[in-house]
Amino acid sequence: MPAAEAIACICAESGVMPEHTSGPGYVIASFDDSILGGVAGRIAMTQKLGRHIGSFDIGTSVFEGAEIPEGTFAVRARRFEGAAGADTQDLTRKLGNILSKSNDVSLKDPDIEVRMFISDRIHVFICEKDIDRAEFEKRKVGERPFFSPISLHPRYARASINLTCVKRGGTVLDPFCGTGGIAMEAAEMGMKVIASDFDENMVIGCLENMEHYGLKMYDHDVLDIGKVPERFTDVDAVVTDPPYGRSTHTAGEDVMSIHRRALVSVSRCLKESGKATMVLPYELRSDTMDIENIFVQKVHRSLSRHYHVLKHPVKQ
Repeated sequence: MPAAEAIACICAESGVMPEHTSGPGYVIASFDDSILGGVAGRIAMTQKLGRHIGSFDIGTSVFEGAEIPEGTFAVRARRFEGAAGADTQDLTRKLGNILSKSNDVSLKDPDIEVRMFISDRIHVFICEKDIDRAEFEKRKVGERPFFSPISLHPRYARASINLTCVKRGGTVLDPFCGTGGIAMEAAEMGMKVIASDFDENMVIGCLENMEHYGLKMYDHDVLDIGKVPERFTDVDAVVTDPPYGRSTHTAGEDVMSIHRRALVSVSRCLKESGKATMVLPYELRSDTMDIENIFVQKVHRSLSRHYHVLKHPVKQ
């Protein structure tokens, strides 16, 4: 899911699907560096972004072709979980020796931070953006004036939005808005947010949370999921986390019935070119939408979230 989100962010900011490769813990993609700030400003599940220098086999003795711009540098290494067969200190020393032939070392305050990521291979890059994950913590459930324990963490809410490749300024609809976790992340990224819920108290609470964080709601209403397409159509993305927990208020309707009706409504609300992300506790097949991807997140022993990325079927 983090790799798919990274590629989707690049696609949303550039308008094209980038050439890319990926492996355990990383993505290497080709895109114009003018969109790097835009990608960094919206991405949720990546920690660092930078300029790829080269990739080398584990056990290498020479980092052939490794070059960096002018300036002092320091090499920082990280071994990805499960990576084996590499002496991190030895590799750091070898790369530092090569780079120091043209650049001075400054461990305390370098101009250039060279990162070595040890995974299936050794990937070397110049770190240009650190993602501040603490920002997401400011909007987590317990920090909101109106909250319910049933809510996605802001990082996962944002990643769900990014998986649709929606552009800044696009319309994002959450028809099960709850306390507004998805709505807030969409507004933070500059999207036009539309929120609805069949529970009026949730819509009021969502608006309260948006106001608390200084975020703008584009449109909202109190609606059953079946009525949503009559009110909101032609949206760029639908992103939602429908009810499914034991404490969920469903007015007596079976949650699977709600989910099936939701799929129909999502297909009617969405532009032909749009995508949707729908989070469910199981894998659900659809007669109205094509499933592009399903990502599974283990929450605890009795719950796994399945992030369904949906789109309209291709017309023959």
